[in-house]
Parts: sequence; structure tokens; C-alpha cells
Amino acid sequence: MAKGHRSQIKRERNAVKDTRPSAKLSFARMSVQKACFVLDAIRGKDVETALGIVTYNPRYASSVVEKLLKSAVANAENNNGMNAENLYVAECYANKGPTMKRVRPRAQGRAYRIEKRMSHITIVLDER
Repeated sequence: MAKGHRSQIKRERNAVKDTRPSAKLSFARMSVQKACFVLDAIRGKDVETALGIVTYNPRYASSVVEKLLKSAVANAENNNGMNAENLYVAECYANKGPTMKRVRPRAQGRAYRIEKRMSHITIVLDER
């Protein structure tokens, strides 16, 4: 069992702040599975290689991830004063977001549900 009061535990957990540059896109209109195909390809690569991969990847998610990666690099340069040549993709993941539920009419008065899934995509960079 945890030691201390709940507020004390939260305070200790929030005291450790991650200073690595990152970018997050919430409510991206694609499923987690489709976003992860592109994210798995760039994980651990340096920024130049990762940008090359997502630029020439034919998937729709790659254009979204490319924009997010450029944003993370800009955050690293402007906010943290890091050099873009030394950066690499330390973490990248997609979490499940809310699902929009729609109805598709079918034969004999039935209705099938269509689920339009969303995801929250995060890219975290670090220096070598």
C-alpha cells in the first residue's frame, strides 16, 4: 500500500518534471492502430531520418505525424535552446481518444453503428 496521504503522493509525482521537448496532438481523426504504423517506423531515429521517413510514407497518418514532428523540433530549438542536428525521437505513442458514433441504415429497417475513432498522438524528443 502507498505511503502518505493522497495529496502528498500526487505532489511527489508531479514534482518530477520532464524537461524533454515534446509536441502533442489531441483528437486526431484517425484510429490508434493507423497512427502507430507510422510512429513505429520513426521511434528511436534521429530527426532528419524520421522526417525523411514520414515525408515519403503514403499513409494519411504520416502527414499528421510530420507536422507534429516539425512542431516538436521547433519547440526544442525555441524553448529549450537545443540544436536540431543532435535530436532524436525518444518516445512517440498514440493513446485512444473519444469515439464518435454514427448510424448507417441497413436492409429491412436495421441500423449498423459506425465508430469514427480518434487518438491523442505524442512525440517526445531528446538530445544525443
